[in-house]
Amino acid sequence: METVDEMVGASPAIYTVIDLIRKVAKTEMPVLITGETGTGKELTAQAIHEQSLRQHGPFVPINCGAIPETLLESELFGHERGAFTGAIQQKKGRLEAAAGGTLFLDEVGDLLPALQVKLLRFLQEGTCERVGGQETLHVNARIIAATNVDLKAAIDKSLFRDDLYYRLGVLHIHLPPLRERGQDTLLMAMVFLKRAAVTYRKTISGYTPHAMDALRTYSWPGNVRELSNRVRRAVVMAEGTEITPHDLGLAVEETQAVESLDSLRAAHRRIEMELLVKAIGLHRGNLTRIARDLEVSRSTLYRKLRAYGLEKFVPAATPHSSKPRTKSKKLEQRSAQEGDEALSRQSTTTDLPLEPAHQLPQSV
Repeated sequence: METVDEMVGASPAIYTVIDLIRKVAKTEMPVLITGETGTGKELTAQAIHEQSLRQHGPFVPINCGAIPETLLESELFGHERGAFTGAIQQKKGRLEAAAGGTLFLDEVGDLLPALQVKLLRFLQEGTCERVGGQETLHVNARIIAATNVDLKAAIDKSLFRDDLYYRLGVLHIHLPPLRERGQDTLLMAMVFLKRAAVTYRKTISGYTPHAMDALRTYSWPGNVRELSNRVRRAVVMAEGTEITPHDLGLAVEETQAVESLDSLRAAHRRIEMELLVKAIGLHRGNLTRIARDLEVSRSTLYRKLRAYGLEKFVPAATPHSSKPRTKSKKLEQRSAQEGDEALSRQSTTTDLPLEPAHQLPQSV
């Protein structure tokens, strides 16, 4: 299993994303993150920031689609006193606030053309002006942008500048939808359940078999965000010690199998992962019962749990230390050696040379 901060997964898709995060974090170049709504674009941007040389600087997010167009320029670049009605004092923008750190532009595809020009200038020269100001400001901030729209299609419709697109997309990370991440759904569902149970002070051990089937087969149009919200809802609504499909709000008819063609290795990993997660939920982390039902030895079970990063979900998922066994062998060897030495000493002091068999006295 791979993890970067709160990003969890064991699928090839998330392995690729985490590898890209580690690589781009070492640079100062702009990064463009694309993906469907709810795939974790801001979380990815935070992970890049926290692994970069700017990790001690501020991480300043701004959602370009959530702020009215008339106020977005002021929010982004700041304004001077008297720049417009209501501007009673100077205000620094989010870009200045991100100096020494990272500015995260979520839904960058919603920027107006005039703001796209100003952003492009900053990316090229590192300078900008506040609204109503004449002073050129030099700001040392890294830009990470994200969008869930097709920017190339927006360029074709003259809604987004192609030069800004290529400047932002020097480094590009695409986040796969949850439906393409296989066993990651069950793994994240376990993580979210553990956190929610602590937050809401509920004693919940896991998911019922039907709930796990529902989690696995549902298409998750809202991706990771929807999964997290449904699990939190389920923890609040649950009346028993296990989460049911009803708690999740996933009726049987709502779930639909997602058919995909896997390689044999990927299919093997997916099936193993699903069986392990199901067994953990069914047996509440009881290692003996899990090993018995999966028909594997405890040592094999320990190895599989570590391979998929599942040891954190079961108590004492660490095999008994081999030190006592090693010590026992050493003790046995030392005892044997001492015994040999004692026999040797006894042979030296009491034994007589053996005579050939034909010289031994015959018994009467």
